[in-house]
Parts: sequence; C-alpha cells; structure tokens
Amino acid sequence: MARLPYVDPATAPDHVRDALDGLPLKLNIFRMMAHAETNLRPLLRLGSSILGNQKLSAKLRELAILRVAKLSPARYEWVQHVPIAKATGASDEQIAALDRDDADASCFDAVEKLVLRFTTEVVRDVRAADATFAAMQEHFGPQEIVELILAIGFYMTMERLMETTAIDLEPAGGTKIIDGLKR
Repeated sequence: MARLPYVDPATAPDHVRDALDGLPLKLNIFRMMAHAETNLRPLLRLGSSILGNQKLSAKLRELAILRVAKLSPARYEWVQHVPIAKATGASDEQIAALDRDDADASCFDAVEKLVLRFTTEVVRDVRAADATFAAMQEHFGPQEIVELILAIGFYMTMERLMETTAIDLEPAGGTKIIDGLKR
C-alpha cells in the first residue's frame, strides 16, 4: 500500500487534471507525481522527450533504464519497462541477464556492454570512470552521451519516488506510453 494517497483527478486542480487526462495510460506513478503540482508537466515533458525524442537508440535507452531499475532496485519500473524494452529489440535473454544482474553476459554486444557499464558507474559512483567515458566517446557523440546521462538520472529520480512512496505495483502497460508519444 502506498505511503501517500494517489491524487484523484476528479478533485485535482484543473491544470493537474488536464495533465493526467492527457496521458495515454493512467499509472500510479503519474498520480503520485501529481502531488508536485508545479513539477508535474515539466516532469511529464522530460519523460516524454527521453522516451520519444532522443537521438540515442531506443534499445540502448531501454537497456539502461532496466539496468537502473535493477540497481535501484525498483520493481515497478522494471515491470513497466520490460515490454517497452522488448518492443525496441531487447531479447528475452538480455532481459533475463539484466534481471540476474549480469550486465556483462554474452547476449550483449560490445556497445551494449559499454552502455550498461556506463550506466552502472553513473548510478553507483555518480561519475563514470575516465576509461569508460573515453570508450563512450569512441561510439557516441556528445548529444547521445548527455541524453543517456539524462535518461539515467530521470529514471533514478522516478525510482526513488516509486520506492520512497511505495507505489502499488500495477500490471505492465505495454507500449501504450510509447505509442501515445507517436500521435
């Protein structure tokens, strides 16, 4: 049971209700985020931008999000992002490897392993090691590196919100969030 009540759109201020009503999926995370009324729309815009507008490969982004979820650990985020990861090309074997905390499994190619190592270092150490950062620069431009850092940080924030408020786990929403961004 959640440690805070969820915002009820029916009794929320108009700007909060409008933001929640505009979402393609009504998830507990959004109704919890709605307590931060002035931050809700900017958070939703940032999340939408990360999921729908980055130059960074969607598959690499989702592998990183699952890695963040595993390291946090945040089961809610894991459940919601597994279907999205699959839709972007992540294999069942890759998802199983991340679930068992094996980011160096043979099912990942060299670039995927690099992204997972970078993600791990940013989550655990805040700063990626110089050697890891240099390797990232060999494969990605500044835009993709910064996008990855922002995705990692955004999902770390969301997972801390989920875990600290004990958001109730819901069935996976599939790709409805991603599909809603394409409209």
